[in-house]
Amino acid sequence: MSDVNARIEEALKGHDVLLFMKGTPQFPQCGFSGQVVQILDYLGVPYSGVNVLEDDGVRQGIKEFSNWPTIPQLYVKGEFVGGCDIIREMFQAGELQDHFKQNGIEVRETAA
Repeated sequence: MSDVNARIEEALKGHDVLLFMKGTPQFPQCGFSGQVVQILDYLGVPYSGVNVLEDDGVRQGIKEFSNWPTIPQLYVKGEFVGGCDIIREMFQAGELQDHFKQNGIEVRETAA
């Protein structure tokens, strides 16, 4: 296993909800990352972000790790859920909220 994969796996083990993104949750640096942050914040889900702009190895490595070509990428309990379009569609259909609840992650009830 490469050093980058080991770092990615270590980050995933340490967080129930982890967003690999451009920028930070407080300061997203692309519109797609910003959309996912808005959804997670709206749902009140506790999450952490990994700024792929700070480490080109992680920026490329996460794409290979998930076999998904774009960033942001959302992981729940170590499982890749999707990128911006998938997360937005799941949220609008109520599937994202259900996915969080099925994984024991609290979701703000007013958002359900």
